[in-house]
Amino acid sequence: MRAGAASGKRSVVSGPGIQYNDEKKGEDMAAHGLSKSRIIEGRQCPRRLWLKVYRPEVGEWETGTRNLLQAGLDVHEVFRGLHPGGVLIDTDDDLAAALAETGRHLAGGAGTLFEATFAHQGVLVRADFLERRSSRCRVHEVKSSTGVKDVHLDDAAIQHWVLAGCGLDLEATCVTHIDNRFVYQGNRDYHGLFADADVSGQVAALLPEVPAWVEACRVILAGSEPAIPADVDCESPWACPFAGYCFPAGPEVPFPIETLPGSTAEVERLKAAGFTSIRQVPRDLLRLGRHLRMWQAVHDGAAVVDPELPRTLRDLPFPRFFLDFETIQFAVPIWVGTRPYEQLPFQFSCHVEWAGGRLEHREFLDLGGGSPLRPFAERLLETLGTAGPIVTYGPFERRILRESGERFPDLQPALEALKGRVVDLLSLLRRWYYHPAMAGSWSIKNVLPAIAPELRYETLQEVRDGGAAQAAFLEAIHPGTAAPRRDALRRHLLAYCARDTLGLVTIVRHFA
Repeated sequence: MRAGAASGKRSVVSGPGIQYNDEKKGEDMAAHGLSKSRIIEGRQCPRRLWLKVYRPEVGEWETGTRNLLQAGLDVHEVFRGLHPGGVLIDTDDDLAAALAETGRHLAGGAGTLFEATFAHQGVLVRADFLERRSSRCRVHEVKSSTGVKDVHLDDAAIQHWVLAGCGLDLEATCVTHIDNRFVYQGNRDYHGLFADADVSGQVAALLPEVPAWVEACRVILAGSEPAIPADVDCESPWACPFAGYCFPAGPEVPFPIETLPGSTAEVERLKAAGFTSIRQVPRDLLRLGRHLRMWQAVHDGAAVVDPELPRTLRDLPFPRFFLDFETIQFAVPIWVGTRPYEQLPFQFSCHVEWAGGRLEHREFLDLGGGSPLRPFAERLLETLGTAGPIVTYGPFERRILRESGERFPDLQPALEALKGRVVDLLSLLRRWYYHPAMAGSWSIKNVLPAIAPELRYETLQEVRDGGAAQAAFLEAIHPGTAAPRRDALRRHLLAYCARDTLGLVTIVRHFA
């Protein structure tokens, strides 16, 4: 029998209006790995599916166990809490047990099942929410996104095909997603967090294609490692963990053309002309100011600084406030008055430089687990006062100031006044500075090492970027985190945020 082929003999478990086909209790899934997600992977790239099944060790897998956007409140758990009386098919990874338990509950007349498990022609699926209405069923795929994506329709079509093949009469297929208009009012009341999109029509149009998708995956798994299709997108619908395996780093091209910022058309024009390095390009073929500045820096082997940059920075009055925020997003809000996926500030660092060079550091970090939003805004106003430029790196802090003002109307005039004092250092550097070591990026993590190598972020422990800061914050506010670990996370978070603002000070002093 070919890899992934159907197991043939079926046993039928009957329930009211339902025939449930238990195909050898997941034997094919265990042997050959066909499921909704793996069919989607095979559609994205045949090699991705083959490697996932036969050579997973060559992939680069994330080691974190917590979804950064959920902070311990799992979207599916919250959804299930809104439907009391439903039965969760909770068998961990024992697919045979999941199939058997699903059949048993259906035969017993269960009205609502979570993670109901079905197999049809060698494909196994687990339905997030199966709702039986008389003899007919509605099936819901629960997603943490704020809308329906194309990949969700493919996913729903595969699931519909399997469930219909198992004898279920499906009244509707829905994608249930987060409604980002929802405002959390507290008391763990999440009614209104989810919105249902009936995608039955779109799924019906896709159903005739599903058998071909399944057969294509069987062919992939029956053969040797496939080549990469010419049109593969390694980032869509999911970033591929095998990209490093498929595209190993070759000999490094010095100053590659791809590092030219801001215009894909310009890069493609130069690549089509045969250029791979900025060094190869004649100066008169470049059209954009930033590209010309990069070209000059690469050919000189040194930074190019427009005189306007030091003049502008020297003119900044004192005291100067160097500011950086850290924020968190939740798919399921945990703080009253917040919405899904809002950028919510929990920490700031501020270095204050006074006339004469004296430097003072001020900071805020709340790891209590309750909403830090009001204390954050109040401490910020106290820290920044009413006069002096506020130096940030990019427009993000200005946006958070605006949103904080909207959240707290009594503080809005003062927070709006802060916005008017903001000086965006990133925009000034993009306009007037380039160092060849920056590799086409004006990220502070690229700019700072070119100016002050001793402030490289690699010298920090544990928290070295924004994603790690979010993970540390979530771990720190978790009730199960021990006090010594929470104290260590606090130190790491404070050190990381302070590095950002000390970096701003260092950059300004370097040029001014």
